[in-house]
Amino acid sequence: MLIDFFLHMRQAKLPVSIKEYLMLLEAIREHVIGQSVDDFYWLSRATLVKDERNFDKFDKAFATYFKGVQAIEGIDVNVPLEWLKRQLHREFTAEEKAAIEAMGGLDKLIERLKELLEEQKGRHEGGNKWIGTNGTSPFGNGGYNPEGIRIGGPSAGNRTAVKVWEQRAYRDYDDQVELGTRNIKVALRRLRRFARQGAPDELDLDGTIANTARNAGWLDIRMRPERHNTIKVLMLLDVGGTMDDHIKRTEELFSATKTEFKHLEFYYFHNCVYDFVWKNNRRRHAERFSTWDILRKYNADYRLIFVGDATMSPYEILQPGGSVEYNNEEAGAIWLRRLVERFPKYAWLNPEPEGVWQYRQSISVIQQLMGGRMYPVTLQGLERAMRELSR
Repeated sequence: MLIDFFLHMRQAKLPVSIKEYLMLLEAIREHVIGQSVDDFYWLSRATLVKDERNFDKFDKAFATYFKGVQAIEGIDVNVPLEWLKRQLHREFTAEEKAAIEAMGGLDKLIERLKELLEEQKGRHEGGNKWIGTNGTSPFGNGGYNPEGIRIGGPSAGNRTAVKVWEQRAYRDYDDQVELGTRNIKVALRRLRRFARQGAPDELDLDGTIANTARNAGWLDIRMRPERHNTIKVLMLLDVGGTMDDHIKRTEELFSATKTEFKHLEFYYFHNCVYDFVWKNNRRRHAERFSTWDILRKYNADYRLIFVGDATMSPYEILQPGGSVEYNNEEAGAIWLRRLVERFPKYAWLNPEPEGVWQYRQSISVIQQLMGGRMYPVTLQGLERAMRELSR
């Protein structure tokens, strides 16, 4: 079938070679795609068409060859083990979810957990009371509860835990990423203000010509300081947890920001800013920076940029002790207000698609605290954010 497909492309006057056809076969042999015609379309176009001028010609030839075909037989599909495991997770109907009531706040959750730790002696699965897995209890992992404490194990995807009890290792964002950052750099360039400062180490060609002419041809070399972007940026980056889904996009943004702004300071936080931040995730427990020191160290002319998905339990923002990792003395909302009051020019960049913001209560809370200055990490969103920061 694929030989006929290859010959059909040649008959359509597409410059397809044997080498490109063999590349397509190798990709199929490595199970890059499944049996979907759409998947095969994107793969075959990427391997067979080397000039974008031929895209329209390829589309017409592909449409005539695969007209009415829904799946391509003969392409083996290996079902990933992780996908099978996910299917074993318990699914709940809307009625079941409505019947699972929250326990009435963080303090009651902690109190009930202490009681269960004293009573429970063994492993439990699928129930609604004990600390276990794949059930409706507020304690454990893999199940569902609107307000729970996840103890070990990965998130089941509901993202409603108010505390997470496990050792968590975060990784620094890579600031050397170049692929995909070009358009981000173009958007960030809206936030620029150039000035010449420092030692005169650059030839001032226009000044040299003018002064030489005034000296009747006697060479008078003039030097000037290099021209730099004087905008200063303070970037606070959410890391770990739900931000693991956005590592690639965040790294592209971080890398582009380090390239575009000479005066850049950055720190990490998890979910919400509290009384400390850090610069190195491997040493985040040993090398912490007080948020009070951040407020005192940097002048108010810094542009403050938060980067985070703002996806968490509302307790983490609004209540003391709400952090999933430790008992913070003051609510995260208090620290966010202090930061935006200190740095009047601020914005929050959210890598979550803007269409889901309305379904996350914590995102709505952060938006209110930011005075509506939350923008998606898209080119249009970045342009809007840079326009706000340059006012």
